[in-house]
Amino acid sequence: MLFFSPNKFDNPADKLGNPVATQSVRDALLDIKEVIFVKNVFGLFLCLLFLCACSRTNDTNILKIGTDATYPPFEIIDTTTGELVGFDIDLMKEICKEISKKPEFIIVPFDGIIAGLKQKKYDAIISAMTITDERSKEVGFSKPYFLAGQSIVVREDNNSIKSLNDLINKKIGVQLGTTGEIEAKKILNVVVVSYDNISAAFIDLKNGRIDAIINDIPTNRLIVNQKGKMKIVGEPLTKECYGIAVRQEDKKLLELINCTLDKIQKNGIQRKLYRKWQIE
Repeated sequence: MLFFSPNKFDNPADKLGNPVATQSVRDALLDIKEVIFVKNVFGLFLCLLFLCACSRTNDTNILKIGTDATYPPFEIIDTTTGELVGFDIDLMKEICKEISKKPEFIIVPFDGIIAGLKQKKYDAIISAMTITDERSKEVGFSKPYFLAGQSIVVREDNNSIKSLNDLINKKIGVQLGTTGEIEAKKILNVVVVSYDNISAAFIDLKNGRIDAIINDIPTNRLIVNQKGKMKIVGEPLTKECYGIAVRQEDKKLLELINCTLDKIQKNGIQRKLYRKWQIE
């Protein structure tokens, strides 16, 4: 068995016996260690950069969309499946498909939906939102995708309310933050009751706690047909256009949405969705 002194070969430079040569070898070894260290650090940096890039790529493939899921037939939770459904939901899915985005819907109350967009909690809003001058000061709106308006709903046995003028001194139900609320507040000597959920207003109307509802025509028509014991009276109070909202600085996203709306209007997809949700 051979035994070696642990000190004999501590450094290859010791074999040389030449102080100058020894120092040169030591310097060379230090240089090699530095090169290896730098390569390892650089390799780690590249890995982190790659991971960050992948993360950013995944994030940009998702479009977060705010919606108030209490407004049939535009956005509502299906009580059977628990899924978010409606015309707006289908429309936004079609838009995302065309622009290679994965939609992620975030349910929020309507009265705070613009604030959430401005706080960057989501990238866009689709929620049967009427394009108004006041809202346009805060968000960027797409081209109109649906023409709507406000109408009056009363109980089936009510024959005293037939028009807007008959609402004076009455109690009117509306959804908070909507154009229906705005129209109701224009009427003199009325009590306006604002609800977070328009369905709650219809329940109170049927039970006699309010006298009438001012709300969007398609939703009124659907709920009246489904629930019964109520009717729509008078002429439409307004003509309104729904739009998709984005932050004012997101001009590229808005352009993509507008181009896609043009496309699906021309290729018939939007018309098919109208028929599917019976809002033609």
